[in-house]
Amino acid sequence: MTVAWTPHRFTGGLLALDTANTVVLRGDPERTFDRFDDPGEIARFADAASGFRAAELGDRRLAVSSPVAIAPIVLSIRETTDRLFRGAVSKGAVSTADLPEFLRACADGLAAGRTEIGAPGRPFGDPATPIAFEAALAVSALSL
Repeated sequence: MTVAWTPHRFTGGLLALDTANTVVLRGDPERTFDRFDDPGEIARFADAASGFRAAELGDRRLAVSSPVAIAPIVLSIRETTDRLFRGAVSKGAVSTADLPEFLRACADGLAAGRTEIGAPGRPFGDPATPIAFEAALAVSALSL
């Protein structure tokens, strides 16, 4: 299914939360669906997010090398972020049991991206060069 990546799909406040919200009706097993079932949507989402999350990204464009290749990393970051923060909201605290998998997923995203980040005032790095979507997603998730 082709998704219209319009502004209301980017109301999570941060790239990591917008990505977590790509699973619709997550708590309803009979009606839930994943907007990333087609890996091509990852590239389309990243392209739209480059504009809708420009302020968060410091105007750095998101790049997707191969949606199929990065899908496992993106989905792992998405799912561990959702689990960690959904649990934190419902319990009022972060569960340390959820942290190792979350941190591993983010580490995989950063390792796959191979870029420079974290310049003063630019957590996503130099806006003149694109950043791998999986690396930016990891930075966004870790910033939470």
